[in-house]
Amino acid sequence: MTQLTPFARFLIMLAILGAIFFGGKYILENTGFGKSLLNKSAEQQTTTTDTKAPEEGPANESTATAQGSGSSNSSSSSNSEASGSSSFSYVAPEPINGKLKGVVELGASGFNSFIVRIDKSKNWKLEKAEFGNSLVTENMATDEDIRAGLKQYIGKMLDFGVSGRDIHFVVSSGAVKADVTQKIVKNLKTLNYFVNTVTPEQEGAYGLKCVLPQEFEDESFVADIGSGNTKISWKNGGVSAFETYGAKYFQDGTDDGKVYNEVKTKCAGIPSMKRKTCFIIGGVPFSMAKQVREGKERYTILKAPKDYKLDDAKGKAGVNIYRAIKDATGCDKFIFDWDANFTIGFLLNLP
Repeated sequence: MTQLTPFARFLIMLAILGAIFFGGKYILENTGFGKSLLNKSAEQQTTTTDTKAPEEGPANESTATAQGSGSSNSSSSSNSEASGSSSFSYVAPEPINGKLKGVVELGASGFNSFIVRIDKSKNWKLEKAEFGNSLVTENMATDEDIRAGLKQYIGKMLDFGVSGRDIHFVVSSGAVKADVTQKIVKNLKTLNYFVNTVTPEQEGAYGLKCVLPQEFEDESFVADIGSGNTKISWKNGGVSAFETYGAKYFQDGTDDGKVYNEVKTKCAGIPSMKRKTCFIIGGVPFSMAKQVREGKERYTILKAPKDYKLDDAKGKAGVNIYRAIKDATGCDKFIFDWDANFTIGFLLNLP
């Protein structure tokens, strides 16, 4: 046999290797045994990848982000409840072609004046408010001082554009009890102004008319914590209202516990379906809302009574009343309206 050259042996080797390669590939791709081996290898690779992703890949990162976000939201919600931060999104309707009207409240702690624009549908907007003249109700003013103060209030309203016949004076039910009230009424008469007096029930109804949006009538009640008395009211076909202690009860030496118990007992009569939300106004609620107001929002949700530490005696008494209302009703949302006052409700009730 003729001896093969090196080149010939090389070619034969290539042919044998090629046959082995293509033969093996055919077996793996076209026989059951070969397909089984390929599928098993693929499953092992997939299992390894899926196991690794949650431990080190994006899935774990997403979980951490979600947990961080949940923690942040929980903290934000907690802070919102603790701070009384406003989340009440209701927007009162604006008056259309409204008319300016003015009212001066003769309250147990002084004069307050309001100028509002009211349209035919009784939509209203507060244009200007002034709080202040406590000298009159503290028996520290002469008749001339009273007349001068009243003229000042009237003059500012006239300058603002309110007609003289659209300026009204209302004595709050709490102020009626003060000895100085008749002195004020007498001086108003010398200025040719009629003074309107209201009962606690009427005052409660006026406050409700002003502060309670129609959309919330079925689930809410109204609290007006004044200096001389507190008025509670709600819609029940007509208007139901009652009176209890005001924030100056301490001046008579009345015990905090006695006041708390009476307010709580009376508030137990508020229908359960009306306790979801309380719209609240008054001097002490004003002081509480001032601590948590955000910007110039109209509505501020108050904190829980335990979160308020007011230093003055009136403030402490008002918080005691607030706590009794909350404990009696279980209401969790007390919304302070910065623009509302029962005397505006009086204006809305006029023809």
